[in-house]
Amino acid sequence: MAKAKKEDGGLAETVKTVVYALLIAGVFRTLFFQPFWIPSGSMKDTLLVGDFLFVNKMAYGYSKYSCPFGLCPFEGRILDSDPERGDVVVFRHPVNGSDFIKRLIGLPGDTIQMKGGVLHINGEPVKLENGGQFSEPFQKQGPMGYYPRCENAPVGEGGTCTKTRQIETLPGGVTHDILNVGDGFFSDDTKVFTVPEDHYFFMGDNRDNSQDSRYSQLNGGVGYVHKDYLIGRADRVIFSSAGRSLFFVWTWRPDRFFKAIE
Repeated sequence: MAKAKKEDGGLAETVKTVVYALLIAGVFRTLFFQPFWIPSGSMKDTLLVGDFLFVNKMAYGYSKYSCPFGLCPFEGRILDSDPERGDVVVFRHPVNGSDFIKRLIGLPGDTIQMKGGVLHINGEPVKLENGGQFSEPFQKQGPMGYYPRCENAPVGEGGTCTKTRQIETLPGGVTHDILNVGDGFFSDDTKVFTVPEDHYFFMGDNRDNSQDSRYSQLNGGVGYVHKDYLIGRADRVIFSSAGRSLFFVWTWRPDRFFKAIE
């Protein structure tokens, strides 16, 4: 009898420990960091399909969108801090409610325009340098099995898919890679966008393969994003897998583990 009670007590303590661990993990996830798995190629080559990262939810303060489990029952943001141009940000899509990740290009009051594939901020073109060529296999990527878009299309299964890479420097000094699939797309030549107060303008680094703020919300794009929809800043890739499942060990990318996001 004593042994049975001891075993029951041990089981109860184990269950209690597991419950506490899950609660702590849930609170940690809700209040501090949120996991995010890159599903598409819109941020190549900064982020690749299959990159896994944690979003720093403390970077810009909390809102009802960065506290999804009801632990922050308020409107607007608290502990507010301003995002900086060049940050890679996860935010809630203002219309469809899904989570997006893009680079912050335009701050409130900025004018943004694309001319001939060159980004202009407040009337001035950004600095561009030759970044060589970005290459990847032409094969299905990630759980959704999307094929990459190639500048040298058509490319056969398993062939080398290439894109022109440039190094873009934003006002303020943030430098990052951008990719080009081709010329003459709608997104290469746009109207002048004036970013409203309390809103931000986002773009993907894979410029010809990103539904971002250049596209209106009525057409499935992001449009201007209000600050309350910001979830957090992406600072570092924790893990990366090129395959359709993280259990495919042979598709892991060890060179991207704990890689800083620039």
